[in-house]
Amino acid sequence: MARRPWFLALVVALLGIAAGGALYAQMESGDRGILPLDTSNILEVDGIHVDVGAKDGETARLEGWRIAQREGFKKLWAQSHGAPESQAPNVSDSTLDGIVSSIVVQHEQIGPNRYIADLGVQFDQSRASDLLGVGGITQRSQPMLLIPVMITGGTETTVELRNAWQRAWAEFKTSQTPINYVRVSGLGPDPMLINAGQAIRPGRGWWRNLLDSYGANDILIAEAMVHRSYPGGPATATFVARHGPDGQVVGSFQLSGADLQSLMNAGVQRMDQLFAGAFDAGALERDSTLNQPPPPPPPPAPEEPAQPQAAMTLNVQVVSPNALTYNYALAHLRTIPGVDSVQQVNIAIGDVSNFIVSYHGTPASLRAILIARGWAAEVNGNSVRMFVRPVKPAAPQQPAAAGPTNAVAPAAAPKGPPQ
Repeated sequence: MARRPWFLALVVALLGIAAGGALYAQMESGDRGILPLDTSNILEVDGIHVDVGAKDGETARLEGWRIAQREGFKKLWAQSHGAPESQAPNVSDSTLDGIVSSIVVQHEQIGPNRYIADLGVQFDQSRASDLLGVGGITQRSQPMLLIPVMITGGTETTVELRNAWQRAWAEFKTSQTPINYVRVSGLGPDPMLINAGQAIRPGRGWWRNLLDSYGANDILIAEAMVHRSYPGGPATATFVARHGPDGQVVGSFQLSGADLQSLMNAGVQRMDQLFAGAFDAGALERDSTLNQPPPPPPPPAPEEPAQPQAAMTLNVQVVSPNALTYNYALAHLRTIPGVDSVQQVNIAIGDVSNFIVSYHGTPASLRAILIARGWAAEVNGNSVRMFVRPVKPAAPQQPAAAGPTNAVAPAAAPKGPPQ
């Protein structure tokens, strides 16, 4: 049992070295921009100062980390509940070992029997939520593509070159923000697609393709304009938070400081508060012009051809005083549109001849066609009686006036049913 603190110290130290190596590899692996840290499941508390004395430096260091875990949990509980740290529950060291994912050493001094350090503690959100009495952030925004634009010396950059502004966003802890940031690293086509020129591009078609490529639904543009009094001197930065394809201003602020990276880190914290406040107020609504245009209306369905009327069987009687009238009647009946067949029942020259006609129509329509062709017709039920229209007596002709002998005679009228 006496050797357990040394064993724990060795294990934690090895884990810290491994985590630090992975973190360094993750942060520096990009050729241009910086890979963002995956902190979606991490709750972190920074700025814990410890000053511990012990029989040797390693024991003091281990005890300092124990103190940092306890104080870190109380600070995190107080932040989650909006209450003083004195009201936070006491949690055993063994339980804290199970929910602490890593100790972040910001600054440390190790002596023969003393340990002085500024530490940060990272808790696993899924395991610490029950002890904290909170379930974490339940309402998050839709995925937002973040474009960090840094303006310095008249040059605008995003991920084309490594810069302090993009690094600050890559290191930003996203577990405690309601904004679902989609951060880019600068690898592959990122410098061509996510650049300062894209931030002011008005075309919606390109924005739609870009959002689809990165799995985002909306755009956030974070601008940082840096001014220095002289090269390498203190910096003053103007930060502007924008939203949407037209870059609508969400808010702005100014910060000053001697260390540029610390200034950018503070700017990220403030800008995230602007975005989170706008989200809570419902001001980060997606621009409707980013939606895909509605598809063209489908072509009209072809009209179904009208169903032909079923054929009717009609009895057609023809008053045929002579063979010529009979033949004319038979020929007219066979050429009427809608007539399928004409069957001769009897031939009675000088009397009434009968036909059976299969006709797609009504007796009234057949009668109308016959009248239009110069016949007289009558309808009685399903029977049609057709006969030659009576000829009116001609008016007495007047003697023709004398005229030139070379006058042209009038043209002959077309022949109809025999009169």
